[in-house]
Amino acid sequence: MSPWMILPVSLPVFTITGIWVVYAMALYNQHVCPVHNWSYNESCEEQLPLQRGPDLCCSLDNVPLISKCGTLPPESCFFSLICSTGSFMVMLIGLLRYAHVIEKHQNCLLNTASLSAGWICAAGLIMVGNFQVDFAKVLHYVGAGVAFPSSMLDACLQSALTYRLAKTQEEYRVGHFRVGMALLALVALVLSGVFFCQESFALQHTSAIFEWVYCMIIMLFYGTFAFEFGDMSADTLMVLSRGGGGGGGVHKAEIGGGTGHRQPENLSIL
Repeated sequence: MSPWMILPVSLPVFTITGIWVVYAMALYNQHVCPVHNWSYNESCEEQLPLQRGPDLCCSLDNVPLISKCGTLPPESCFFSLICSTGSFMVMLIGLLRYAHVIEKHQNCLLNTASLSAGWICAAGLIMVGNFQVDFAKVLHYVGAGVAFPSSMLDACLQSALTYRLAKTQEEYRVGHFRVGMALLALVALVLSGVFFCQESFALQHTSAIFEWVYCMIIMLFYGTFAFEFGDMSADTLMVLSRGGGGGGGVHKAEIGGGTGHRQPENLSIL
């Protein structure tokens, strides 16, 4: 087993734990209402952080969306840290997965498209974490509009790539598992987006729950790359040092005496 498999496992452990800590901090500081709260009002006489007592008056400003939980300090600082670190890990995992596919198989359109989608998702995640929704709404929504669809696209592309490269029964089972996770994530993303556009308090709250579900599924999806990363070696990094660019496929063609361009024998001694 390669120590590289720790990387995809650490991503969901770090991010899922981190966003729940952010939620706990926001709840403690009364910046959002609890997830189990389904009672909202059009407005409140007193802002939520100033209220006291067991019964709190909640409005749509206090719906426990992930972004809302990370809007105000001190939890906003941790939220930015989690998003920035998570985006870096997503970029690194995507790059190593890209190189590993080239090393073990060959480069293909699915592999390149997945790398692009993962990096676009990381860029959107940085914007989400560093532009809080209450203070930079346009930039925050731009980041969310980039991060959510691109992460879903990356999951779909990786699921298809897993099937394309599968040779053993175990690899096909990994493909089945990833397709199942991608379908669940797609349902959660669609429902979250549809409910978020509604004015109903209950549907807004439901949207927040589906947003949490979606983010956790996607992070766990990245964690499944531990299966491939357990077989990673220094040769994978050599693919990156050569610039990717189909190095694995060229290498295989030379070994197998394929149809690639070959030097004339009278020049091979030079």
